[in-house]
Amino acid sequence: MSLWFDVARAAAGVNVALLLALVWVWGRNYAEFRSKHALGLAMFGVFLLGENAFALYIYLLDPTLSSWFASEAVPAIAWRGMMALHVLQTAGLLFLVWVTWD
Repeated sequence: MSLWFDVARAAAGVNVALLLALVWVWGRNYAEFRSKHALGLAMFGVFLLGENAFALYIYLLDPTLSSWFASEAVPAIAWRGMMALHVLQTAGLLFLVWVTWD
């Protein structure tokens, strides 16, 4: 497996964990305050969580796609792009966690 695949997969896993924490906090805030802002953040988190969970499923569990992604069939430039998107998303989510829990 390539380094790009491993980094993209790890970043997607970290993103799922961060989004679970954020959705929990934002959902709890919505339940307590009933503000549209908290609801909007929670819904954003749920949709982004779905996207990252689906990416993780494709990278790890799907019998066809996981073997295709793990092989050398995907060009390195595509993996670098996918990895960059996942890593940038992780950096943004880390910042959101810091802001939310501060």
